[in-house]
Amino acid sequence: MPAAFPKLRTLLVLGRISNLPTVWSNCLAAWLLNGGHSWNNFFVLCLGATLLYIGGMFLNDAFDVVFDRQFRQERPIPSGQISACAVWMIGSALLLLGWLSLLLLGLSVALVALLLVGAIIYYDAVHKRTIYAPLLMAACRFLLYLVAASATLHVVNDAVTWHGLALAAYITGLSCLARGESVQEKISFWPFLLLVAPLIANAIHSHFRSGMSWLTSALLLAWMLWCLHGIRRSAARPIGKSVAGLLAGIVLVDWAAVPWMDDEFNLVFLGLFVLALILQRKIPAT
Repeated sequence: MPAAFPKLRTLLVLGRISNLPTVWSNCLAAWLLNGGHSWNNFFVLCLGATLLYIGGMFLNDAFDVVFDRQFRQERPIPSGQISACAVWMIGSALLLLGWLSLLLLGLSVALVALLLVGAIIYYDAVHKRTIYAPLLMAACRFLLYLVAASATLHVVNDAVTWHGLALAAYITGLSCLARGESVQEKISFWPFLLLVAPLIANAIHSHFRSGMSWLTSALLLAWMLWCLHGIRRSAARPIGKSVAGLLAGIVLVDWAAVPWMDDEFNLVFLGLFVLALILQRKIPAT
């Protein structure tokens, strides 16, 4: 029987909070790329994005309850740590609160955020039944970029669009690798090509980048190679750690996307990357 009062860890696992630093780095990168200045708006943006992400993760488990009872009985609902009804209610409430938070930033932000909410729910509902799930997840991150850029109250510029699309390609490649974790087949080569899309975008879109930006791009490449070195083209490949590392690498993708920034923002991105790695040691990222 599900626990009446779930433990805090159960809620953190359901929300997959180890990935929250990547949500905040998405917001910060798109904010900086679009020339954001009002930091009060930025903190409201991060609050709304956090609520949307956690709510989406809760509903992910709610939609997956039948699958998890068969194949992932350690998850909070099938293991009796919390009821499916409670997860539905909490997830739905968080999505609503997240959207209402973003509504405070203006109607244009709220309309883009509404598209994001729809994409989150659609992904949660169908991701186990479609081969296009990686594209849906990528669309969620791209829409988050647009939400964050819109929150600056400026017209969304080309830099946000191109770097958002590059991030979406990275997410697609990462998601394809994650979906193949339990498939006893060789991994296709094309997901690896998608992972380097942010590096290509960095090189093509803006040649006038700071030395720190180029250094961060090199760090991103080194991190990807480190994460992928353990993946063998065999049926018994260990890719769980690689996927978790690449998830934390989303922060590096965002960091490298901004061509110029003050030193304090470099420290923020570095802190978010380290925080993601620390949280992954406590709460599973997938």
